[in-house]
Amino acid sequence: MKKAVLLILGILAFAGARAEPMQWDASRYSQEVTRCDRLASHGSDPDAVAPGVSQGDMDFAAATRACEAAVAADPGNPRLRYQLARVYAYSGNAGKAIEHWPMALAAEYPQALFVRGYMLVPGGDGDGTKDACAAEKLLRRSAEYGRLAAQTGYARYALDGAFDGCSRAVDPVELRDFLDAAAESTSDYYRSMLIAMLREESLDAWPELHSK
Repeated sequence: MKKAVLLILGILAFAGARAEPMQWDASRYSQEVTRCDRLASHGSDPDAVAPGVSQGDMDFAAATRACEAAVAADPGNPRLRYQLARVYAYSGNAGKAIEHWPMALAAEYPQALFVRGYMLVPGGDGDGTKDACAAEKLLRRSAEYGRLAAQTGYARYALDGAFDGCSRAVDPVELRDFLDAAAESTSDYYRSMLIAMLREESLDAWPELHSK
């Protein structure tokens, strides 16, 4: 217990010189709360405009109708596209979900980047398609936008070697920066414990980080 607390304090205290997370510009798209938002928002989506609805609590039929209508009215809104893809994926319609990922990803909607990256990484839930290198790009971009799940997820998968065969080698300093930023963004005990353990693993994997 004492060691775990020290690890948490150490990661929180570690400052280092790092770039601030990029800011995704939500103002480019309508922020009007739609019925789709009320029925299909994700609780951890930092750019959601309505309280989240869990998979278990979602009314799939109503959410599908609402999000199809919302996307038809505002097809260029990546938040609505992501939410429609989410509804389709949860209701077992992966074929339709895949139609809406490209627009949300092209707009670099942070939550979409994270979720699609998680779906593509080996071991992640999804539609059966796996592409570790595509996942690396998506998760890293979401992490650059400050998405906590992407920052910690990217580190976990990188440390597990999921991206070892990709043309872009994992940058240990960048990974450390993601974990530092994640530590600063949460006060949750369990999340802080996870981040501290990932931080410790990264120091073991790349000893030179001790001197950074």
